[in-house]
Amino acid sequence: MQKVAFIIPPTVELLDLAGPVQVFTEAKFYGFEIDIEFYQYTEEPISTAGLGFGKIANFKMAKLKEGDFVFVPGMDMEYVNSIPFKAEREFFKWLKECSDKKVTVCSICNGAFALGHAGLLKDTECTTHWRRVKALQLEFPQSKVVADILYIKSNNVYTSAGISAGIDLALAILEDLKGPLFTHKVARGLVVYHRRSGKHNQQSIYLDYRNHINPQVHEVQDYLIDNLSHENDIETLASLVGMSARNLSRVFKEKTGSTILEYLTLLRIEYASTMLNNPEYTIEYIAAQCGFKTARQLQRILKK
Repeated sequence: MQKVAFIIPPTVELLDLAGPVQVFTEAKFYGFEIDIEFYQYTEEPISTAGLGFGKIANFKMAKLKEGDFVFVPGMDMEYVNSIPFKAEREFFKWLKECSDKKVTVCSICNGAFALGHAGLLKDTECTTHWRRVKALQLEFPQSKVVADILYIKSNNVYTSAGISAGIDLALAILEDLKGPLFTHKVARGLVVYHRRSGKHNQQSIYLDYRNHINPQVHEVQDYLIDNLSHENDIETLASLVGMSARNLSRVFKEKTGSTILEYLTLLRIEYASTMLNNPEYTIEYIAAQCGFKTARQLQRILKK
């Protein structure tokens, strides 16, 4: 089973840690089989808010393999600049060894400095919190620090801007592992919208048109995703959320920038494109599953 290991440094920023942890915890709720583990490299770490963590296993106890992930969340900058942090050579060496055996190493906020001391940022595009971008570039001049970006992957390393961007990073990793539809469910469970960095330009109909917080529109979108083969007339959708057909049409367009029919057509095209990758499916079967009346209708729309 895949593992995701979180290193809890002294003076850890709580949201840098808790945000990504909650993403993977929610993914487990939806059936993703992954082990979540916690380690430290100093005894009894404490958060910047003063919350302690009790006894946690040392990082040397971690048994990580190719395909696993290790996260280093951010911490108090005064500690990052301190001699004790820079003297954690054994921990930095361990991070490098993880990367060498193809464990993906991820940092949140100024956790990127730990990756820098481990030699993982050399000739590598990376980022950190906007307040620390210049400091990261100065301390590791051979790195390629990118500003104004939520997260970025380069080589076998993920870095993020930190705080809430740690959630975006974890969702991006989850999308790579489980696909956009599964990630959409997790993001909705967390009541967040899955944002993308400038380096992540792939569009996904399952995640696009979701940058709003209207629960009725989200409910209609979820229903459409799960019921593509149905008629999905406006009256049925409106009754589902206790609105008039006219009001639902207006609110849906206002919140998503798309009409319900346009959105439904995009969903059907996306699902059809996925099904077309299976040579066992006939075009007639795919059309029926996606809610198209005929195979010819599907072919005409795909051609456009």
